[in-house]
Amino acid sequence: MRTTEIMTISLPPAMLRQFEEVRKRESRTRSELVREALRMYFEQRYPVVQPTRAEVAALRRGRAAVVRGDVLPLGKFLDGLETSNRRTGPKRVSKTPGKRSAAR
Repeated sequence: MRTTEIMTISLPPAMLRQFEEVRKRESRTRSELVREALRMYFEQRYPVVQPTRAEVAALRRGRAAVVRGDVLPLGKFLDGLETSNRRTGPKRVSKTPGKRSAAR
């Protein structure tokens, strides 16, 4: 018994050319590429986990910030992380008391 079903779709010539170009570049079959595209579509449109109101509000604020141009380029963000994680001065090793052997 088949574990898959056959489906026929029609694409405009330009989209088919683009599809075939991507398929060849990624060394995938047509079926693999269509399955992946559908998985991504479903995940974006119908997520398994529904965001909370607070999460949706945070996403809206973030998108509005991007539209305003009120963003930090990734390079600067990463530079900020690196500098905040760097220590100034020598590294200190904390000495934690451990069990002492009875042979002392």
